Amino acid sequence: MKTIAIDAMGGENAPKAIVDAVLKVQPELPDTKMILFGDQAKLEELIPADKLGEKLEIVATSEIISDEDEPVKAIRSKKDSSMVVAARYVKEGKADALFSLGNTGALLASGIFIIGRIKGINRPGLMPTLPASNSENGFNIIDVGANAKSKPEYLIQWAKMAAYYAEKVRGVNNPKVALLNNGAESDKGDDLHQATYQLLADSDLNFIGNIEGNELMTGKADVVVTDGFSGNIALKSVEGMSSVLLHSLKDSLLNNGLKTKVGALMIKGALGDLRKKYDTARHGGAVLLGLNAPVVKTHGRSDIRPVYYTLKQIDKILAEDLIEGFKHEFSKQEEGK
Repeated sequence: MKTIAIDAMGGENAPKAIVDAVLKVQPELPDTKMILFGDQAKLEELIPADKLGEKLEIVATSEIISDEDEPVKAIRSKKDSSMVVAARYVKEGKADALFSLGNTGALLASGIFIIGRIKGINRPGLMPTLPASNSENGFNIIDVGANAKSKPEYLIQWAKMAAYYAEKVRGVNNPKVALLNNGAESDKGDDLHQATYQLLADSDLNFIGNIEGNELMTGKADVVVTDGFSGNIALKSVEGMSSVLLHSLKDSLLNNGLKTKVGALMIKGALGDLRKKYDTARHGGAVLLGLNAPVVKTHGRSDIRPVYYTLKQIDKILAEDLIEGFKHEFSKQEEGK
């Protein structure tokens, strides 16, 4: 049975949104156990007594890491926090994956310093799945902020892990990999991007060259690799634009008179498909690739829907034995050095 350790106290809507999502998804994941870490009294108020048992467990913790806490200091000083205790369960083999809506920096630190890196991986990379115009499957982008500074060898490792994820979890055959840059030509960008381009071109990945920011959501690439600084800006831009467009479209259709409302009813199905395509919640959370176990993060403001989809995503990651695949691949590279 797969086991997911869940920081039930992280995020603006915790613990209710997390508990509601767990109760909703459990019937769909019959071979997965979920352990909720947090305030026992609050959690027991939200969970019917008959739901607790072999597949759903509470582990009581007494502390919470807030968004204001300094990440590394917090995981060292708040040893009985819901996030840290959940990470220790993964480290000790009592759970297979860690999930949180809490402090992003603290979650990254918990992953790196408690769960640990895969041998051969220089730096873990944070990777979400984002929507694309020509596919409901979206695309992966890595790194989106786990590393403020990057090196070419980091980016090539992220590209390989992301491509493997795209194939195994998203079902993309021979995923197309692109490098986010400020132009299509191979000699564009600074030293980092030029060196990374060459490494990607020489690899066995299906590398299609550079991709510019205006092409990200076209579906041109299945995997986009970038340095953490640029990737974080790109991520926030895509998420912000998707949200603005959907809300603007809804406002225009509902607040421009009777004829517009009638027209909106006539194309309701098409609008639903459009909203579904650009709904970032459906793609689950961002995965910190390169660790000894899956560590997954969703927005702190998430409600039940993103949490529900992320739990299904984690179950898929565990079913595909993604981490063992990474370990096998990078252990071969270490042996070949």
